[in-house]
Amino acid sequence: MTKVKICGLQEVEHIQTAVHAGADAVGFVFAPSKRHVSIEQAQLLAKQVPQGVLKIGVFVNPTPAELQEAVERVPLDYVQYHGEETAAFIAEQGFPSIKALSIRTKVDVQAAADYQVDYYLFDAPGTDFKGGSGQTFDWTLLDEVGIPRERLILAGGLKAENIEEAITDVDPHMVDVSSGVETDGIKDHKKIRTFLQMAKRGHR
Repeated sequence: MTKVKICGLQEVEHIQTAVHAGADAVGFVFAPSKRHVSIEQAQLLAKQVPQGVLKIGVFVNPTPAELQEAVERVPLDYVQYHGEETAAFIAEQGFPSIKALSIRTKVDVQAAADYQVDYYLFDAPGTDFKGGSGQTFDWTLLDEVGIPRERLILAGGLKAENIEEAITDVDPHMVDVSSGVETDGIKDHKKIRTFLQMAKRGHR
C-alpha cells in the first residue's frame, strides 16, 4: 500500500489528526516558508509522533551545522533536500536522505541519477518558495525514469480528488501532500482524514 506523508505541519492537533488517520510520515519545514517551524516547535510536535511514523525535515540549502542540530534535537529520521544541494554535499552529511526535484521536463527527471540518496521526491516547481505550489506536473514524464518505484515519492498538487489517479498512474512508494490538505493556508482536519482515506484505497 502506498505510504503517505503529511508535510508542513505546525500544530499539535494537526499532527494528532494525521497520525490517528494513518499517516506514515510527517514533514517539518525548516526552510523559508509560510509553513516554517523552529527546531523548538518541531521538538514539541515530534513528541506527538509515535514510533513507526517517520519524521522528515525539509531544508533548502542548509549548512551542515543546521542539519546536525535539527537531526539530533528534534530528532529526525530523514533529511529532505529541497534546494540546489550537490550530490557531494548530501553524501558528506551522511544522513538518511530524500532529494526533491522540481519537474518541468524529462531533463529534470533525469537529474535524479546524479544523486545517491534513499528516496527521490518529484515535485511541481514552486512559486514563492521551493515546492508547496499546489500544482501538479506531467506525471507521464516519470514513465521512463530509471528509478525503482519503491524509491519514488510523488508530490505536487495532490489532493483527495486526484490521489487515487496519481497512485494508479505513477505507483509511487509514497505520496507527499501539504497545500492539498489545507483551507485558506491552514491545515484542515477533515481534508487530512479524507486524503488519507482516499490514498489508502490505492494499492501498489
